[in-house]
Amino acid sequence: MPEQIPQDSIGLVTPQTLHFDQPLELECSTVLPGYTLIYETYGSLNEDASNAVLICHALSGNHHAAGYHSMEDKKPGWWDTAIGPGKTIDTNRFFVVVPNNLGGCNGSTGPTSTNPESGRPYGPDFPFVTVQDWVVSQARLADALAIRQWAAVVGGSLGGMQTLQWSITYPERLRHALIIAAAPKLTAQNIAFNEVARQAIRTDPEFHEGRYIEHNVLPERGLRLARMLGHITYLSDESMGAKFGRELREGHLNYDYGVEFQVESYLRYQADRFVGQFDANTYLLMTKALDYFDPAAAHGDNLSAALSRVSAQFCVLSFTSDWRFSPNRSREMVRALLDNDLKVSYAEITANQGHDAFLMKIPHYLNLFGSYMKRITVGGETS
Repeated sequence: MPEQIPQDSIGLVTPQTLHFDQPLELECSTVLPGYTLIYETYGSLNEDASNAVLICHALSGNHHAAGYHSMEDKKPGWWDTAIGPGKTIDTNRFFVVVPNNLGGCNGSTGPTSTNPESGRPYGPDFPFVTVQDWVVSQARLADALAIRQWAAVVGGSLGGMQTLQWSITYPERLRHALIIAAAPKLTAQNIAFNEVARQAIRTDPEFHEGRYIEHNVLPERGLRLARMLGHITYLSDESMGAKFGRELREGHLNYDYGVEFQVESYLRYQADRFVGQFDANTYLLMTKALDYFDPAAAHGDNLSAALSRVSAQFCVLSFTSDWRFSPNRSREMVRALLDNDLKVSYAEITANQGHDAFLMKIPHYLNLFGSYMKRITVGGETS
């Protein structure tokens, strides 16, 4: 962390937890008798609770989106580029809420939590959760925080899918929806990537059918491979070429299977770091939630019909080099929204960073994003 907290940082933050005793019936037909959500908030809720913004995180994200937990933190939260005083999501205007999704591994009830029926970690017994389940649990959190309607729900990647689902499930509970680098459902290729990642984890000898915690081991090899595969898909060929090219780590070939190219070193570093931060069962659940998301399926694969009750105003952003969730998928959502005569702002941003561009400090992107946020009125403001 810098010796001095930057002026545009929200500074030190403390996560909060909230336990829900009310059972939650999941889409998989399992009932979760009770659960805990961990979340962070930034800014202040105004008198009429009209300035609340919900941030939905992506696959490996969590509740810590901005600021620092301590002065010893090496990095701020995962979206600190966009959240803070005077930033894109301006905490001088908005009250920002960021929960860790149900099934996560950062404090919300998930596979690493204790199963009250057995007294052991849930592990593979934790039920499958879907984007719809997350939205319902987030709505209960909103109720607990006395937020009847979000000024905006915002999300990138899997977070964008949650944002779309929010607009469908609770059309009256959000005024604006910002969907960034997302898709209305996964392609067969994306499902295939997720399945390879899951197989890498599940075939690790240390996986033990998902009960690795009880064996005091971790399926590190499988999780590392899953992360390396995923990370490749989050970057573009252009960005990898610009960052690494064919640069050799030691300046010469060694003719062995060790790390020779810089890109190999980078992938291994990312994988090693991920193993210490994420749970394998959670990774399996999150990728399945991605695969299952398809709001048009219940409407004869007609996305326009699926969005027929939606009333929010939308901002949809995509990136030219994102091949995981390409601009074509964003345009598909835009067409369906326009079919329903909804107000939509769409931008296809030229950037070579690939899918992860939505997390990066790209001036043109943040300017567009910020311009839309400034249009959102709160309290007694007029547009």
